[in-house]
Amino acid sequence: MVASDAAQGLNVGMTDAAPGLGISHAALNDYLTTHVPDFAGLLDVRKFDKGQSNPTYLITADSGPLVLRSQPAGRLLPSAHRVDREYRVMRALADTKVPVPSVHCLADADTSPSSRAFYVMAHLDGRIFWDPALPDTTDRGGIYDAMNTALAALHDVDVAQAGLSDFGKPGNYYARQLERWAGQYRASIDEPLAEMTALIDWLEQALPEDDGQVALVHGDYRLDNMIFAPQAADIMGVLDWELSTLGHPMADLSYQCMQWRLPNQGDMRGLGGVDRAALGLPTEADYVADYMRKRGLGSIDNWPFYLCFSFFRLAAILAGVAARARQGNASNPEMARKYGQAVPQLAAMALAITRDGA
Repeated sequence: MVASDAAQGLNVGMTDAAPGLGISHAALNDYLTTHVPDFAGLLDVRKFDKGQSNPTYLITADSGPLVLRSQPAGRLLPSAHRVDREYRVMRALADTKVPVPSVHCLADADTSPSSRAFYVMAHLDGRIFWDPALPDTTDRGGIYDAMNTALAALHDVDVAQAGLSDFGKPGNYYARQLERWAGQYRASIDEPLAEMTALIDWLEQALPEDDGQVALVHGDYRLDNMIFAPQAADIMGVLDWELSTLGHPMADLSYQCMQWRLPNQGDMRGLGGVDRAALGLPTEADYVADYMRKRGLGSIDNWPFYLCFSFFRLAAILAGVAARARQGNASNPEMARKYGQAVPQLAAMALAITRDGA
């Protein structure tokens, strides 16, 4: 799942299989031997220090490396941390043009040796890029084109043929998502920010009519949720499908386009202030046009709404991450607190779009 050179970022030192996993070395070895084909000889389990939602672990064994992704400990909000959905969608996409890691087994809360759901998937030995300006590579245009191609392929998946017709509720995607994330945000905090309250009010007033577009959407489609081949601009696997559902394809496109607007500094880096032409990076307009061309689509209506909703949704997610840090069950507490501090900034950027347009 994660590039081999990211191993330096793994937490070491453990009493049982790994800190926070809640499974002894012996119990995990027995489980993997029973449920993963050709598994043999558990050697070590180490937690990746990146990621906030679902703790993820590198498993080393005589039979080769694997990755285990688990629900976190503690009280969970309804519909959150659905690792079973991640497992299901990656399994369904295995025979499509969307690159995903192969998955081996799913343990639900009733069958898991930790009493928390987890799944096991292949380890992909490639590259993860954390800075969208791509300072460490020269084939920047190729990488962005690969992301664009994979996104278009995802939204062209025949959900019925993939066995995912029931993967989301029917009806207006944005109405449902706005209700969900407004509720999640309010459940995560003690006192709502004025900026978030104003943004929710604007989104409720600007909510567009359902145009009937339905696609499989990733829900967190961004550069650092992909693993690229070691020596090529090819995506080996798109990761982190926890928020995937049937929805509106503009949700993924607008979410990724926030990257062009966020500043290229701090813990959530974007392309704001970057000389994109000098680096060979596409503009937001070119990236959107390329996606539309690949899917054979025309112009986009309601683009400011789509962008504002993406900023709001990310802010609501990060508010939940910060809440888990306060409760003591965040995957990376220090980073979670930093993400929480970004919530008012994201809301303010969205409110600027409501005033000035996209």
